[in-house]
Amino acid sequence: MRFHIPFTIVNIDQLKRKSKFLIVKSKRKKESKIEQYLKNADIDMTEEEYRSIKTRAFLISFLIIYLFSTTLLILFNIAGSFLISFALSLIFSMFIFFSQTVYPKIYDSRRVKNIERNLIPALQDILVQLNSGIPLFNIIVNISSTDYGELSHEFKKAAKKINAGFPEMEVLEDLGEKNSSVYFKRTLWQISNGMRAGSNIAIIIKESIKSLNEEQILQIQTYGNKLNPLIMFYLIISVIMPALSITFLTIIASMLGLKEGITISMFLGVFIFVVLMQVMFLGTIKSVRPSLL
Repeated sequence: MRFHIPFTIVNIDQLKRKSKFLIVKSKRKKESKIEQYLKNADIDMTEEEYRSIKTRAFLISFLIIYLFSTTLLILFNIAGSFLISFALSLIFSMFIFFSQTVYPKIYDSRRVKNIERNLIPALQDILVQLNSGIPLFNIIVNISSTDYGELSHEFKKAAKKINAGFPEMEVLEDLGEKNSSVYFKRTLWQISNGMRAGSNIAIIIKESIKSLNEEQILQIQTYGNKLNPLIMFYLIISVIMPALSITFLTIIASMLGLKEGITISMFLGVFIFVVLMQVMFLGTIKSVRPSLL
């Protein structure tokens, strides 16, 4: 996954360079959430720099939308062109600003889900390699070059540090501390503690897989409980209500003798509403899906 700030067309370094004049230093003693998310994504950027990028994007988008909408409204002789353009520009610019504000958190959440989705298969792969007598460092290198998504990327960082001379235990502990995934962090903590105590890593991995499988079963049960009311809501909003609405609109249109254009508009409105509800339902199903599945 590549970290790309929404509504920007240049890379991070260029954005930082172009937004320098808007940086306002703040006196903070501890690291903010935004900086934690940026650090987890391996982005060399402070909160002040990210805030300056957001502010610059807000000002530029506001100016461009305002000039474009004002010109368009004046050409069509719309009354109150400047006021309408100001309102439209403010709404769209605020939307862009909000999207960029929440993006680091959303990106980190997607990374965590991607890691946890591949965690059990990767641990099973590690266990097979350990039982085959392959050293742990070679296993880390093998996992980093395998298609396990963000998990492979994390192990690639670990392989580079170990190759540079850092102890394996410290690298795994550091990797867990800089990751937001609870399950990945717990697994690495168990492995590093087992290495420090001189335990059999294969047994530790096996117990970790067992624990994650039990957690996966619990997540599936919770997921099923969440789906029941969602399915009921979907049936009411997307099936029953549209059917009743079409029947009701047909009767009303015939009784009142509504014009053809009005009738078509009403049916079109029902259709658009159903499509939007379908999209929202699919998005909700995707968002509540367990991370270990």
